[in-house]
Amino acid sequence: MAPGGASLRAAVLCLLAWAGLAAADRVYIHPFHLLVYSESSCEQLEKSNAEAPKEPTFTPVPIQAKTTPVDEEALREQLVLATEGLEEEDRLRAAKVGMMLNFLGFHMYRMLSESWSTASGAAILSPTALFGTLASFYLGALDPTASRLQAFLGVPGEDQGCTSRLDGHKVLSALHTIQGLLVAQGGASGQPRLLLSTVVGLFTAPGLRLKEPFVRGLAPFAPITLERSLDLSTDPDLAAEKINAFTQAVTGWKMNSPLSGVGPDSTLLFNTYVRFQGKLKGFSLLEGLQEFWVDNTTAVPVPMLSGTGTFQHWSDAQNNLSMTRVPLGRSPCLLLVQPQCMSGLQQVETLSFQHNFLTWLKNLSPRTIRLTMPQLTLQGSYDLQDLLAQARLPTLLGAEANLGKISDDQLRVGKVLNSVLFELKADEGEEPTESAQQPDGPEALEVTLNSPFLFAIYEQDSTALHFLGRVANPLSAA
Repeated sequence: MAPGGASLRAAVLCLLAWAGLAAADRVYIHPFHLLVYSESSCEQLEKSNAEAPKEPTFTPVPIQAKTTPVDEEALREQLVLATEGLEEEDRLRAAKVGMMLNFLGFHMYRMLSESWSTASGAAILSPTALFGTLASFYLGALDPTASRLQAFLGVPGEDQGCTSRLDGHKVLSALHTIQGLLVAQGGASGQPRLLLSTVVGLFTAPGLRLKEPFVRGLAPFAPITLERSLDLSTDPDLAAEKINAFTQAVTGWKMNSPLSGVGPDSTLLFNTYVRFQGKLKGFSLLEGLQEFWVDNTTAVPVPMLSGTGTFQHWSDAQNNLSMTRVPLGRSPCLLLVQPQCMSGLQQVETLSFQHNFLTWLKNLSPRTIRLTMPQLTLQGSYDLQDLLAQARLPTLLGAEANLGKISDDQLRVGKVLNSVLFELKADEGEEPTESAQQPDGPEALEVTLNSPFLFAIYEQDSTALHFLGRVANPLSAA
């Protein structure tokens, strides 16, 4: 890895140390043995590589070809089915990938936050989409690119044998389990159902052929993969407009145009689109618009939600912040981090989204709380190529990248876009699930998020953080 990736290398070493604790004082077991190739798989790979015929390929249809709209309810049902009959090994594999994507998510969030000004209205990152996108490229890579991608994902494997190499199919299958646990558990315990939809768009230059096994292999991460061809070079801005219009027509999602400025020498664009919908049980929408203070002198009118119940809460006087956990089901939850000083968002952000963030959960204790917060509709788009450049790895998916499992043609990867649509609303009705109000207990603590705050969507069984975000102005898109 490039010298500038020192902070990431340190995170990887920490990750390996954490993962290897369970193997101490025993016969050596690779800390990621559930995600790497087994000896029998390696033998089969060696045999198939020697005997396998040329992999079948296809040319994507033109972007104007008719397409069936995305059925989000069907996508949700697929995710729920993925969690039925899970064995212990499946859950352990999901927990390993959850740990890996959290580390990568924290690192890339820091990269992304460096481009935000203190006045940035809202920003959101999906560690699962980020990790899934890079794992998809790993699935399509050959060495040396595959080794570099594996190290970036958190598992060094360069100059090691086959049994130290990540099995991309196992990784994406575990990611599918992680996505399923979020929506399946979200609908449990009488909670409103959560919706998580992931769509991948592979946009190619005319005539470029994609390998069928690679595209099929993306299904666990993104059950809907849209392969389309169009002229990317003659008028890059027009190409971006066509891609945005096509995506909105197929998904029906009302997103600002996420793609702009397609590189004229690009032959492949890999875009991941994610939509999350959540509802807070027992919360109601307050009448009229309420003030949200962007800074000490500026307030904007926004819709606010409010609910009272017993929530897990922690106030950290030393670091001038508080955390509140709001259940979204048996294991998923919304984590809210509020600076006690309005101007302290960046300082709290620096403290919060690090590898020890989840240890803060041990400090939470039940409190009767009246919680008021903005209704959220957030959009965020970021180009992974830009984040890789910030991490001083600009060539990882550059012109020299060996992506021979994606296509035999000469590939030049352009933008690698992650676009997120995040919606959080009230589900008026019963009280929050954590417990009913305690009439004989202390008076309810007022927690009002009417100034900049941070949030995360966390699923306990897989330990995965699905979204990390900041809200400095709920009316602004990222």
